[in-house]
Amino acid sequence: MPGSGRDDVRNWTRKNSLGGVKLRSEIDAHEATVLRSLVASVVGLLDERAQSAPQDDLAELTGIRSGNTTRPDDPVLARLLPDFQRPDPDRADANADEAWDNDARADVNGALRGLHEPEIIEAKLAAGSVVLDTVPPDGGKLSLTPEQADAWLAAVNDVRLAMGTNLGIDADTPDELDPDDPRAPHYDVYHWLTWMQDSLVQALVP
Repeated sequence: MPGSGRDDVRNWTRKNSLGGVKLRSEIDAHEATVLRSLVASVVGLLDERAQSAPQDDLAELTGIRSGNTTRPDDPVLARLLPDFQRPDPDRADANADEAWDNDARADVNGALRGLHEPEIIEAKLAAGSVVLDTVPPDGGKLSLTPEQADAWLAAVNDVRLAMGTNLGIDADTPDELDPDDPRAPHYDVYHWLTWMQDSLVQALVP
């Protein structure tokens, strides 16, 4: 089971070859199934969000895509696609004109979402596709270019954000959960993804 220990997990290694730098590791069949399923779930959520974007005449005339202008209701999507501007809790006058500030902030966030959310989703979908294209369905050896490794890091981070939201992970969550906690098996997977991400980052550093 991913995350149940570290002795059976393969580190990422950096290899220089005539074809350029390669990041290499191995993944077993169960790990491959888990990873592909998690990435596919996030890709599906993001694609559904993209498909729900309204189409307007200006976008069709100019070719400039327009995205949703409202914050996602789904908490996972809201974590993956956060507001561009958020309240500053350290402001001395945080309570002054709060209603006006909130309305103004909502207008700004809506405009920024409409402009930038399509490209943000597109980048996340592309990163997820790289993982799905490079993970052997039945497990096996992994060999990535640095560019593919960057995509892996982005996609794995999105999966971790999604899992962390679903599991209610925050700064107060202990490193280990009680075995009777229904979240414990999923938390093991979360730890495995964190370890995989850290190992790949270290391998990327020359």
